[in-house]
Amino acid sequence: MDSGIGLLAATAAVRRLRPDADLVLSLDPDGMPWGPRTPEDVTQRALAVAEAAAAHRPDALIVGCNTASVHALTALRARLEPDLPVIGTVPAIKPAAAGGGPLAIWATPATTGSPYQRGLIRDFAAGVRVTEVPCPGLAEAVERADQAAIDAAVAAAAALTPEDVTTVVLGCTHYELVAERIRAALHRPGRGPLVLHGSAGAVAAQALRRIGARPAPDASAEGRLTVLLSGREGPLPQAALAYPEGRHLPLTSPAH
Repeated sequence: MDSGIGLLAATAAVRRLRPDADLVLSLDPDGMPWGPRTPEDVTQRALAVAEAAAAHRPDALIVGCNTASVHALTALRARLEPDLPVIGTVPAIKPAAAGGGPLAIWATPATTGSPYQRGLIRDFAAGVRVTEVPCPGLAEAVERADQAAIDAAVAAAAALTPEDVTTVVLGCTHYELVAERIRAALHRPGRGPLVLHGSAGAVAAQALRRIGARPAPDASAEGRLTVLLSGREGPLPQAALAYPEGRHLPLTSPAH
């Protein structure tokens, strides 16, 4: 679940591990974007989207959204667990800080500066210089596949990122869909390679661990795909096809 197509990153990661899995993608086009909403509003939207997915009786629910995880994860787990394991998406601050270099966290305005993110910085990045970079409009631009708006939002965030930063945490799942454009915008001549840390792979692996599942031995197996748009079954949003993670789904997931 996510406000929009940011969940494609985790979806693609699950698909790589279990191509036979039946997937339910629960999006909220009626309420998108969640980033500028109040924590209370995000929680209510997230609960509605999660319950729409839960009605399909999945084995696990991945909250493929950093903003929802920051503000609504406790409420989601209180509502759905233990019957339905809920796996949140946490900004990858811990592995990023392990490198020791100065790092930046790109995130939505709702996540940037939140007590949750500040707590992760305190717990896992003590002694590392961390710059929190708000990225207004970037998730929305990715959601629309608006190429000019993506470039403008990435450039604005890059301008707020210190020159000596060697590691960037992608603190919104939408950003993982344009990771290489972010890398290009932050390229500095003469500087070593920039390391980007997303969360999709770790989240997918954790979901499989929670339900005791192993990677499928038959890579040719094809699971079904169900798309929920603010609770209504519908097609994958057209903008999803602008990204490899979205284009892969119709090819490997016959619509349910």
